[in-house]
Amino acid sequence: MITKIIAEAEIQKAKQYIEDADRIVIVTHITPDGDAIGSSLGLYHFLLEMGKQANVIVPNDIPEFLRWMKGANDIIVHEKNHPIAEETIAAAELIFCMDFNVLKRIEKVAPAVEQSKAKKVMIDHHLSPGIFCNVTMSYPQISSTSEMVFRFICRMGFFEYLNKSCAECIYTGMMTDTGSFTYNSNKAEIYFIIGELIKKGINKDKIYALVYNTVSIDRLKLQGYAIYEKMKIYPEYRTSLITLSQQELDKFNFQRGDTEGFVNIPLSSNDIVFSAFIKEDKGYVKISLRSKGDFSCNQFAMDNFNGGGHLNASGGEYFGSFENAIKHFEKVLPKYKELLLKNN
Repeated sequence: MITKIIAEAEIQKAKQYIEDADRIVIVTHITPDGDAIGSSLGLYHFLLEMGKQANVIVPNDIPEFLRWMKGANDIIVHEKNHPIAEETIAAAELIFCMDFNVLKRIEKVAPAVEQSKAKKVMIDHHLSPGIFCNVTMSYPQISSTSEMVFRFICRMGFFEYLNKSCAECIYTGMMTDTGSFTYNSNKAEIYFIIGELIKKGINKDKIYALVYNTVSIDRLKLQGYAIYEKMKIYPEYRTSLITLSQQELDKFNFQRGDTEGFVNIPLSSNDIVFSAFIKEDKGYVKISLRSKGDFSCNQFAMDNFNGGGHLNASGGEYFGSFENAIKHFEKVLPKYKELLLKNN
């Protein structure tokens, strides 16, 4: 058994919306990661099993290492199929907003979602949710949005509709959003859920291999370059920083998802408490942050990079030059010296 964390009123209201709707759209955030796609496709397979017409829409393309999941090829990419995505949203009777807390996180998809007359349900685990949904299920204490999908399905009394494909997607989201259960994952109920997913037929070892052990040679070379050439250590702050410009990414034939996990690597050193990864992207600079112990990289992201997330895993963005993003990071880092040095 698992505890009833999600409010009963939210469960029942969302359940009624599902029962009343035939055409359902699931939307997730820009540059979708494992939890975004895992939670969205997990919910998608559940809705199909219930006999609903469902579509997943993402602002831009998904990483290659997630394409093995059943349903991935049916995802509508707004950037590539703008008219179809807009028409699908306009026809929806119910919209699920997965793994994001504010509309700006879905960028060019936001106007269509905001203007839609469909009922809207948020399922998310980030801090400070915006007010734009009829039902807001936002619980930062839960490890991943994918875990929330499992809880949501069970609490509605629909566990029978959670098939193997749904279970594989949920597990993938839980695994990737906890660094393969190395952070935000020290709760017994997570492993109870994993046991239930295994009963549905998933092969957790195979899923790990499909996500992490199918990388290209270019990706391996990029990782080696990032660590050997681009990792900078700030011993006085127990901090590391990896930076990659667009030019450097192009040199290694970068594909979306190739830098997944780079930010975690420096934390394997006892000398590092806080790890940052700054990557140049189209129109902005992406910041990924990870930490050990009690140091809140979430607070660091909110204070300095218009971001957020969780205690030990968060991210943000910088709208300026790649070089200025690095300078800004180095400028604000000393403010956190005391917190970083006392963290063991």
